[in-house]
Amino acid sequence: MQVFSLKPTPPANAFLPIEKLSMSDEKFPLDLFFCNSCSHVQLLDVVNPEILFKDYVYVSGTSPVFVEHFRKYALALLEQSKAEPNSFIVDIGSNDGTLLRFFQEKNMQVLGIDPAEKIATDATRRGIKTLPLFFSSKLANQIVKENGMANIVVANNVFAHIDDLIDVVQGVRTLLKSNGLFSFEVSYLSDVFEKNLFDTVYHEHLCYHSVKPLKHFFSKNGLELIDVQAVNTHGGSLRGTVQHQGGNKPISPSVEEFIEREAKLGLHMASTFQNYSKKIDLLKLEFRNLILNLISQGKRLAGFGAPAKATTLMHHFEISGEVLEFIVDDNPLKQGLYTPGFHVPILPVTAIIDKKPDYLVILAWNFADSIIAQQKDFRDRGGKFIIPLPELRIV
Repeated sequence: MQVFSLKPTPPANAFLPIEKLSMSDEKFPLDLFFCNSCSHVQLLDVVNPEILFKDYVYVSGTSPVFVEHFRKYALALLEQSKAEPNSFIVDIGSNDGTLLRFFQEKNMQVLGIDPAEKIATDATRRGIKTLPLFFSSKLANQIVKENGMANIVVANNVFAHIDDLIDVVQGVRTLLKSNGLFSFEVSYLSDVFEKNLFDTVYHEHLCYHSVKPLKHFFSKNGLELIDVQAVNTHGGSLRGTVQHQGGNKPISPSVEEFIEREAKLGLHMASTFQNYSKKIDLLKLEFRNLILNLISQGKRLAGFGAPAKATTLMHHFEISGEVLEFIVDDNPLKQGLYTPGFHVPILPVTAIIDKKPDYLVILAWNFADSIIAQQKDFRDRGGKFIIPLPELRIV
């Protein structure tokens, strides 16, 4: 049943070059649905993945925070799995190979899989072999024939992006050794709900995962969820560890502990999400009042960061080019492009010095602390930061 709606948007990463600004941006619904049987939450409107991912422009390696996160993640997973040198590790949705490089440095054999053709090609050129393909059970069989089975399979910030999740999990079963581990990280529905992270709802994210439906899903598909933990990426994520059903590792108490906490939050009831929109409406009103007041005073505003979730935030909060003069971003693949729908220009970070805005709206709010620390010159000349989520703040 439908429980929550956001304003329709173009695909979140559909940034435009200047020559395409005259074209109309196609928008798609952002309506969340709740399964009364298993409590899973997802979108039902599926945008063709070829449109979403073939020309992807997000790369992990431009964020020092994510690079460090993946370094620690690789070390933790190697310890958890007790993997020997030369173990075979496969990353589904490997992006620019940032995570795999840390495994490679520990003398592991690695293979990346990512449909973003340019990013995959660049990763291969830099020494991380990456197949420019969508992962599937068919591809898993091919990998096993050519490389053997994997000791570890990882899928980070991609497990929520997949329409045919059953086929992908069947591929993981095929690929994974009998004592191997599958590890994934996804945005956690609990954090989306508790911290008002509604901007993480966009078309790439088809699923909004919680532990109860994940446990049920893996069990139905010959695997078992043996451990879960909270991690702080993207404002709040869930890391899950999975093995073959009846595998040699014990099931951690964390699985049932998370399920119990979800029940207390009401995540297993549709009414919880039906009421969620009221909180978002109040946040929007608070933000709009602040912004319009600043503009009426003649203050000039720019944005910092152009992550995918900024598309949802900008459209639902109506942060158009009349609000932001420009947005800066560290990612050179986004610089020189324009945002989906509102066509706000994306410039290098040096534009802050050149154009001297009075306020920076941190659209990449999960990196607010590091951004504020980085922008000492902006702060020293009196510049201020607006952080829209999880709660509105001015720094």
